[in-house]
Amino acid sequence: MTATWKVISCDRTVSLDGKSDVITNVHWEVTDEDGAHTGRQYGSSDIDISDLSDFIAYADVTEVNAIAWAKDALGPDEVMRLEADVADQIALSKAPITGTGVPW
Repeated sequence: MTATWKVISCDRTVSLDGKSDVITNVHWEVTDEDGAHTGRQYGSSDIDISDLSDFIAYADVTEVNAIAWAKDALGPDEVMRLEADVADQIALSKAPITGTGVPW
């Protein structure tokens, strides 16, 4: 199993320091699956826009760019924690420790 990161949406500032459509926040999800068992985390990451020297024009931004920015903003420990949580969701789905319902 390998966690998959996907960008759901990006927030942007229309004009900032002479640049147009500067991405300021990335909404993402990380998912994984093992057969019928799935795990998912969703969140957003504020992007550091204090230095626009490596600015990429909005039309040229790829999902790979946005995922890298989001992961950079989260930091490696949080990325690992999120991916581990998704794996834990799958493990719990395979071997649940609680249940609901009635006995009749």
